[in-house]
Amino acid sequence: MGKSFARHLRAEGKAPRTVTLYGMSVDMYADWLTAKGIAPTVAALTRDNIREWLADLSETRATGTVRTRYRGLHRFAGWLVDEDELDDNPMRTIAQPVAKVTPVPVLDDDELTALLKACRGKAFNDRRDEAVIRVLLDAGIRVSELCGLTTESVDLDNGMALVRGKGDKVRPVYFSTRTVAALDRYSRARSSHRHAHLAAYFLTQRGALSTDGAREIIRVRGNAAGIEGLHPHRFRHTFAHDFLMAGGQERDLKRLAGWTSDVMLERYGASAADARARQAAQNLRRGDRV
Repeated sequence: MGKSFARHLRAEGKAPRTVTLYGMSVDMYADWLTAKGIAPTVAALTRDNIREWLADLSETRATGTVRTRYRGLHRFAGWLVDEDELDDNPMRTIAQPVAKVTPVPVLDDDELTALLKACRGKAFNDRRDEAVIRVLLDAGIRVSELCGLTTESVDLDNGMALVRGKGDKVRPVYFSTRTVAALDRYSRARSSHRHAHLAAYFLTQRGALSTDGAREIIRVRGNAAGIEGLHPHRFRHTFAHDFLMAGGQERDLKRLAGWTSDVMLERYGASAADARARQAAQNLRRGDRV
């Protein structure tokens, strides 16, 4: 069933990472059943079993992880109903675990300066890594979107790029002049790279930059700058914070970030929300005008 489910998700146009995560939920549930001495069959996909599995997960996993496992298994159960393998979705009356919003700390100017300083150099990797960091900071795009950039989608003359996001939706993102300069330096270095013929914009010695490779770049450069555990999503939170701090409208932020739900806006806007509220109150200064 697992392979058929994966084929169905790919046919729906789900991102490879989504296919993997949903498949992991099914595999983890099957492993849990086996450990309980229960045969991992469709018949074992019952409401009581699932509730017990989620309860066991919640004892050792973060709420966000449990929610991911819930969504994966819920989608699998729904597919089984559509395929007439089940009469009803056993998860229909099981509420999704409520995740606690934990604000991700945004990167401050000192950290960003140190991070860019860690990329100083004329080597190909230095030019590439500075460009990667500046794009993440300027555009707040997902790591999968970063790695999906192509030579045709990056337009340095107009300081922008077309990004293909979730659901194959394409949207424009825009770069500052310093980011354009960094991209221009990287593009010149890229032109003599042995994989320059590839469509992928960001390259490594093995070919196109992968999402795991991008995460590793950020982790290594972060360590060099004294920022432990740095990951690409911190740039997305920083981008959202900076945009709102500068007076940007939430509707515009949703469009630029590729969100369709206000839930994501609230989640990413939570980072340093108190700082923005304080700044807004200070800018108002109504008492100084009367």
